[in-house]
Amino acid sequence: VAMVSRGLPLAAAFGALLGKALSLESDPSAVPEDDECAAAEDVESCSLNALQRKGFLVGVSQHEHEEAAECADLSDPANSECEEVVRWAAQGGKNDPHASQWFADLQQIAGVDAKQATEGDFQRLYYCSPPGGKQCKKPPCDCSKPPCGKCLVNEARAPAPAGCGAGGDISCKPPKKPFDYKGMSWPTMSFAGTQTMHIFAIGDWGGMDGSLNPIEGRPSMVAYSWGKRPGPSVFPRTRWDLAHEVELCTHKEFIACFQSQGEGEDCPASCGYVKGIDDQPQQLVAKAFAARAALKDPSFILNVGDNFYWGGIEKTCGTPMGEISFTAHHQFNQIFEQMYNGPGLSGKKWLSVLGNHDWGGRVFNNGWDQQIAYTWASKRWVLPAPYYMVHVDYPTQDFSADIYFLDSNFNDAKSPDEDPEHNICGSKHNPSGATCASIGGPESVETCPQYFQDLWAEQKVWMEKKISQSDATWQIAVTHFPCGEDGENQAWYKKLHTQYGLDLLVTGHRHDQEMWLPSDTHKNFMGGMTCIVTGGGGGITSEATPDANNTKDWYGEAQYGFYDITISKAMIKIESINWDGKMLKSTTTSPR
Repeated sequence: VAMVSRGLPLAAAFGALLGKALSLESDPSAVPEDDECAAAEDVESCSLNALQRKGFLVGVSQHEHEEAAECADLSDPANSECEEVVRWAAQGGKNDPHASQWFADLQQIAGVDAKQATEGDFQRLYYCSPPGGKQCKKPPCDCSKPPCGKCLVNEARAPAPAGCGAGGDISCKPPKKPFDYKGMSWPTMSFAGTQTMHIFAIGDWGGMDGSLNPIEGRPSMVAYSWGKRPGPSVFPRTRWDLAHEVELCTHKEFIACFQSQGEGEDCPASCGYVKGIDDQPQQLVAKAFAARAALKDPSFILNVGDNFYWGGIEKTCGTPMGEISFTAHHQFNQIFEQMYNGPGLSGKKWLSVLGNHDWGGRVFNNGWDQQIAYTWASKRWVLPAPYYMVHVDYPTQDFSADIYFLDSNFNDAKSPDEDPEHNICGSKHNPSGATCASIGGPESVETCPQYFQDLWAEQKVWMEKKISQSDATWQIAVTHFPCGEDGENQAWYKKLHTQYGLDLLVTGHRHDQEMWLPSDTHKNFMGGMTCIVTGGGGGITSEATPDANNTKDWYGEAQYGFYDITISKAMIKIESINWDGKMLKSTTTSPR
């Protein structure tokens, strides 16, 4: 407001800073309606297109700017987009009363506050985290705290685990490429003692980072006017009846519910919007998660993916594996690190897989590799490859578990012209020339479906080999797509259970909580294996209304929540925990 009142020519560049969501492409035909769209303050818009399409033609031709951090003067043609706003910020904007808000990332990036910052420091800011979106394409050559091409002035790395000498295991250092450790074992985890042993399971938990200043020309991750704030904001999607035949709430109607927080006339009752729940589900589930962790002290967490909505880490693939981009740092900090802490939870390992949204949702070239790289920047995040395994020992109680982590995203890797709104490989939303081939990812839209089919095929061979060699008490598989979705109408999962002894399948993707029991023979064809769907972590709105008095369209026992798994030598007990901390359903299973 202060900038506008002064008649400054750069006011438009700060639209996002003033609380307005960035506008989309001027051609409205480029933003078709679909079932998962969002609205800006005064303009209906599709946030999927906004987050994944705008600016990708720039991003696809360049790797993360930190990789090729060749410095240049602000007047260099490469910095033409940011030059004017950087000069304004350095010459007078930094004295504006709103400067601390606009330039909030400056301290982390340049190591100085706005009043102390030089022109080079502001160029560095606009290179790494451009307020309003006017990104510098090259960093400065001079700044207060070099190296000026780095986007974290005090980048912290997790200390190498004990025993990391020459060689070491895969926990000791990041691979050169994100697939280099595929199929390998994370170091054995051991938990001694006679206490009851717990494991928590959660998925689809990571909301939108509305306070991120996106790079590569991408608009802010804001689906409704009050979503531009620190911390996670839930992504709203449509709601359908149980058979998925009748749309109960269109995207436009659901956005209206969020805009008015359920109090507007344009928010129909059929949306099932519950104020206080639908508008903060990640926060509610995280609170219940922390409260139960304080009581049960879980040994570790099984994370089934869709860690960041809408499209994972909001940058193009290709950042070196030894680096964490500022974009990834910001999203992990706002959506993960600040959300899951407390007694019994802080420092606990999150053994993770990628979901379809982590690959990009409707594209394949977002920053999925940064989620893998974060394994070596964090003391608790574990995702060393798209598929891997972990052996867990409980020496005092004389039992063990082998846990296999699988990438099942072939389910959403379809022919380029098929189902564009739910297709990682779709030609509609992937930019022309999209590729992650240089780091071992898909080479092109055309080869993308086969890439994921081949990835799944090699995992099946790997899984059967590994589980046949297992002498652990328990065998557990963790993957993103829901119970039974193995491409064979549950036949392969049945084979793993009946022939190889797989005891439990932990999944997500569907945005609710479902316990599939051996007795559920109308849907569970996996030979008597127990499976859970834990997709109610709250990063995206639930499949149906969370109103417990209106459950006719529920697939399972809850809409938002997580699972508490108690493991012993003789039995696994699974408890479904609702967003309010109440236990809703439980079952047990024995090792085969």
